[in-house]
Amino acid sequence: MAKTRTMKEITSSDKEWQKLRESLVGTWKEHAAENVRKLRAYIGNMYTCKNEKLIIVLNYLVGSGFRYGKIKHPDISKLRKEIGVEIIRRKKLGKWHR
Repeated sequence: MAKTRTMKEITSSDKEWQKLRESLVGTWKEHAAENVRKLRAYIGNMYTCKNEKLIIVLNYLVGSGFRYGKIKHPDISKLRKEIGVEIIRRKKLGKWHR
């Protein structure tokens, strides 16, 4: 059985994610919609992207700033819901693994 990688292992090995995450710091209050577009661009096609990209973005969007309501925007909620639906779809098809 393959070892499940930790979130730290997944995110630290993804240089594209590291660069994107860094660019988002301190910008959510003024540029939430644009930031969500950047996250969507990172994911690419929701139905064919790697599972790791979905879990990275979902994990990011449930971080404390979002969870406690400091960072809010309808586009954030919409993206979070779409990712959740896609993860459920993949699980039903047996295509979900981390």
